[in-house]
Amino acid sequence: MEPIHIIGAGLAGSEAAWQAARAGVPVILHEMRPAKGTFAHKTGDCAEMVCSNSFRSDDDVMNAVGQLHWEMRAAGGLIMTMADRHKLPAGGALAVDREAFSAAVTQALRAEPLIRIVPGEITELPGDGNWIVATGPLTSDSLAQAIRSVTGTDALAFFDAIAPIVHADTIDMTVAWEQSRYDKGETEAEQKAYINCPMTRDQYEAFIDALLAAEKTEFHEGETAGYFDGCLPIEVMAERGRETLRHGPMKPVGLTNAHKPDEKAYAVVQLRRDNALGTLYNIVGFQTKMKYGAQTQVFRMIPGLENASFARLGGIHRNSFLNSPTLLDDRMRLRQRPNLRFAGQVTGVEGYVESAAMGLLAGRMAAAQALGHDLPPPAPTTAMGALVNHITGGAEAKTFQPMNVNFGLFPPLDEMRSGRKGRKDRYPAYTQRAKDDFRAWLAAQ
Repeated sequence: MEPIHIIGAGLAGSEAAWQAARAGVPVILHEMRPAKGTFAHKTGDCAEMVCSNSFRSDDDVMNAVGQLHWEMRAAGGLIMTMADRHKLPAGGALAVDREAFSAAVTQALRAEPLIRIVPGEITELPGDGNWIVATGPLTSDSLAQAIRSVTGTDALAFFDAIAPIVHADTIDMTVAWEQSRYDKGETEAEQKAYINCPMTRDQYEAFIDALLAAEKTEFHEGETAGYFDGCLPIEVMAERGRETLRHGPMKPVGLTNAHKPDEKAYAVVQLRRDNALGTLYNIVGFQTKMKYGAQTQVFRMIPGLENASFARLGGIHRNSFLNSPTLLDDRMRLRQRPNLRFAGQVTGVEGYVESAAMGLLAGRMAAAQALGHDLPPPAPTTAMGALVNHITGGAEAKTFQPMNVNFGLFPPLDEMRSGRKGRKDRYPAYTQRAKDDFRAWLAAQ
């Protein structure tokens, strides 16, 4: 049997390889790292997480991301299996020890007899064979040019910002305190998964002034600063209004200062554990394009972080993706070259989970083709089906932008079309329908 070739061993490529091999099809997984690195990656491991260590909400009743988690687990997904094994306390979210997680994914792939990991960069798109392109937002220049030449169109781009990471022992815990918002979580560790740094109104106003005045990274010629709203740099949010951050990542609701319980903070900066040892914390929602020197000055204005030591400062990079509604069919194949499937962020999905989910679909679809049959996508009533439906035809091509999974992509429920129904009724109905339909999709294979 001819193998499936997968370009890129990120979350999408790793999941695609796993799914194809589990279906009994041999896989050759091509990865340019570590021979050729990127500015954001630090290792040569598969499924390295570079922006955050969070897979976001794990609530599969009230949250579309949590439903996507459920579907990936139901499909035997490698990414979710390893995320569950290496999870960290994060309230209602699923966060992982990123180094242990990536190492475990790499070990599992290397141990699978049907998967062969081949180092080296792929610079051209082959004209035949069964291929999946899962190169992510940091696709190499040569391969990006090859994709542009095949698609006949320029890839779109936005700028993906990376949040800074702080050494935990440099946080002043006489000022900060541990608490998840609304004490969410079943265990004490979950209920204390975040470190909170409170601000008075004067401190917040001074912070906003410094943020707006800080020196920022300049864009290169020909680049356009078109941001994805779910990953806006904090200074861009501040430019939209002085209160924007206080109603976004710095909102003080659901938190009580353990040191001053009768004093309500005007704003709160949250930090989330980034590794199992609890030695590193990332500043939640603080993606930034400030220059490094400015970052240390501005972030040390945050109460509790005056003497913070940073394991990594924030960064910003270009993120390329296809105009998938015009280029891909619902089997995730390139219309002009159906031997090529695309998966992950390059298709115009946003987020670790969404990228891995598209890898799961691409791997199963490519394996089905290799075994001589066709596999349709899950129903659009499922989280995975709603997402692939959006990127391959449901979105408006002229305004296509990266998309997280959300209930707005799900077809409306017939019984709820009339009248106003609250989330308490609507969301569980969406997720129950999704579970039923996803089980049916798995059973039909």
